Amino acid sequence: MAELRVLSGNDVVEILTRHGFSVVRQKGSHAALRRQEGGGITVIVPLHRELRSGTLQSIIRQSKLDRSLFERDR
Repeated sequence: MAELRVLSGNDVVEILTRHGFSVVRQKGSHAALRRQEGGGITVIVPLHRELRSGTLQSIIRQSKLDRSLFERDR
């Protein structure tokens, strides 16, 4: 398994929107993104400058997207 990249909240929002999610609301420094396919999935992304690896792993798990989208290129 490759290492996760260091990503900002905005980077993660960009990746998610490219894969079918759309921003439905934002309150303060957190954005809620939703995808209708697959029974409707909602993911909350903190818009911090740098996301912690555990937070990023949780977002990946909730979004049901492939982890490779968030990994370092070799």
